[in-house]
Amino acid sequence: MFADCDPDPTPIRIGDKWTARIIACLREGPHRFSELQVPLHRVSPKVLTESLRAMERDGILTRTAYPEIPPRVEYELTPLGRSLLEPMAAACAWNREHQDEVRDARAAHELRTDA
Repeated sequence: MFADCDPDPTPIRIGDKWTARIIACLREGPHRFSELQVPLHRVSPKVLTESLRAMERDGILTRTAYPEIPPRVEYELTPLGRSLLEPMAAACAWNREHQDEVRDARAAHELRTDA
């Protein structure tokens, strides 16, 4: 039935807390670390660095270090990373369309579990 499924699946990186936000920030083109920190001000520099490294490892973005003083590093989506923009847009559209239903379901669940 699931013959095509990898027995050791890797997690889908898009599901973590910051990846989708980072992808959204990079959709218009490359950005420096400090430029990413502005819209992502809620993420610590350590976690942002870890997320960017993991995304680079997974082929979602590239990190380009320029031999300048002071050093300049830019992050940019790869074609693989850009391929996530369409499904992310679909997920956002689904969320907009169904957010009231999800809120109602959560409220109903809270009533049932609190009783």
